[in-house]
Amino acid sequence: MVHGIKPRTAAALAAVGLAFATIATVTPASAAGSAAPAEGHPVRLASVTGSARIFYAFQPDDEIRFTIDAQAAPYTRGFPGTRIKDGLPTDARGTVHFTHRVAGTGAVGTADAAVDCLVTGDHVATLTAVITTSDAMPVGQRVGLSISQGHGHGKDRLGFSWGVVNLDVDANGKPVPPVVGTCMAPAPFAPVVGGGYTVHPGDLEMR
Repeated sequence: MVHGIKPRTAAALAAVGLAFATIATVTPASAAGSAAPAEGHPVRLASVTGSARIFYAFQPDDEIRFTIDAQAAPYTRGFPGTRIKDGLPTDARGTVHFTHRVAGTGAVGTADAAVDCLVTGDHVATLTAVITTSDAMPVGQRVGLSISQGHGHGKDRLGFSWGVVNLDVDANGKPVPPVVGTCMAPAPFAPVVGGGYTVHPGDLEMR
C-alpha cells in the first residue's frame, strides 16, 4: 500500500492507472496501422441476436427471458477532448429486452436497455446495455450480459450481472452493487431452456 493512502483509495488509483494504460495501448496501435485489415478485406463486425428463456437455479420456477439484438459499431461513442475522442473498437448498438415472471405471485418485471459495448471470441460474447425503461430496474443503470452459443456441444448459456455476482461493500461494510463497466459481465452461468442465440464473432477493428 502507498504510504498515507487508504487501501480502497489506492485500489481506485490503480484502476484509473490501468484504464489510462489501456487507452494508451489502443491509440498508438491505430496510428501505426499494424492491425489494419488488408485492402479489400473489411473487418467482419460482430453481432448477437436471439431470444431465449433461461434456467436460473436460485429461482428455478420463474420464467426469465432475454431478447438480444446487438451489433458492433466501432468508434461511434467518442469522448471529445480525450485521447479516445473517436470511441473504442468495442462500441456497439442495439437493444436488450428482459422479462421475469415470478412463479409464486404471477408478478412480471420488464426492462429495455440500449447496447453500448460488445466483444466476441469464437462462440462467446460479452455485452453491456444501459436501462432505458423498466418497472423493475433503475433507468440509467448499466447491466452486463454474456452469451455462449452451444454449436452442438451443449445448450446455449447466458450470464447476467445482477444474478449472482457484482457485489462490493461501502466504507461501513454495507453490501452495495458497484457500477458495471462497459463490456463487463460474468461467465454465462445459466443454461438456455427454450429458444437460443446466434453469436457472429468479429475481430476488433484498429484504427
